[in-house]
Amino acid sequence: MYEQLKSLLYLAEPEWAHEHTLLLAQGLSHTKTGPWLADFLWGYEDDRLSVEIGGLVFPNPVGLAAGFDKDGVAIGLLEAVGFGAIEVGTLTPKPQLGNPQPRLFRLVEDKALINRMGFNNGGIDRFVNRVSGQTRKRPLGVNLGKNKDTPNEQAGADYCYGLEKTYDLGDYFTINISSPNTVGLRALQEEKSLLPLLQEITAKRDHLARFSGKRKPLWLKVAPDLSAKEMEVICQIALSLKIDALVVSNTTLERPALADLNRSQTGGLSGAPLTAKADQALDWAFGYTHGQIPLVGVGGIMNAAQALRKFELGASFVQVYSGLIFSGPGLVKQIKEGLIASLNRERLPRLPKRVV
Repeated sequence: MYEQLKSLLYLAEPEWAHEHTLLLAQGLSHTKTGPWLADFLWGYEDDRLSVEIGGLVFPNPVGLAAGFDKDGVAIGLLEAVGFGAIEVGTLTPKPQLGNPQPRLFRLVEDKALINRMGFNNGGIDRFVNRVSGQTRKRPLGVNLGKNKDTPNEQAGADYCYGLEKTYDLGDYFTINISSPNTVGLRALQEEKSLLPLLQEITAKRDHLARFSGKRKPLWLKVAPDLSAKEMEVICQIALSLKIDALVVSNTTLERPALADLNRSQTGGLSGAPLTAKADQALDWAFGYTHGQIPLVGVGGIMNAAQALRKFELGASFVQVYSGLIFSGPGLVKQIKEGLIASLNRERLPRLPKRVV
């Protein structure tokens, strides 16, 4: 069914197609039929797939990555598709239009996307007003960023504002310092910036935890373009501050051999060409954290085998986005069925953890 729909969607400009898909999903989220149909078509759960990260239990380890539903307009329908968690954002304190269009490109021949969106979103306050009072069935992650016009020296204030405003709504919070589409953002990954930034954010989280009685997990999302040494430094900081999970990784600025005519577009590359680079970054992260921090594998997951590879490299959880554009929502069910098939073959009760 998705193949027929995809042929129509691919006739449209990518961002237009995405926006109108979200509008449809938003409308269906507020009906009984929409979520029921999504669950009927793609619902698949098995208790053996449940995982716990930072005290938070996920029904399965396949989440929706940030960027698909930035403003949280279609959470109800996306839950019914069968994700283990929905991550909204990236959200910034003030609304942002993002970078000029066109800024999203399909590389159909390469099964890839290039985007230079620039944190376009309606702002945190609008998100809070929309989502407050909603009943949810799955954990909700909130991906937080800084506004484009906020200097890096003041970035902590933006992240802390977002954390405070969404603390009652989110189940975990991802600190995004690795998007390549906000000028200077990746400089926050450098030791001299990252340590004080995360100290400020974790202090805010600890304050909110004392006030609310609920300590909620902080995840940190990093770039795949880091050197091994840069990854090691980030992991050491994350360990010292007891960050609850590392999300590895964001999109890449590098360009492997690509066939599509859009290959020369600037922005972050995701999809199939990112698989090897994201896997390498994940492998490094596991080696430097010695299994002491849960890892979330993201990047280049286009099928069940590639998801399984993330777990073999040390991930406790995975997230998908670009794979959905090329395979449709059925990818989530396909991955979960593939994981269960692997457990059955190996006669294992749970997904195995990589040995340190």
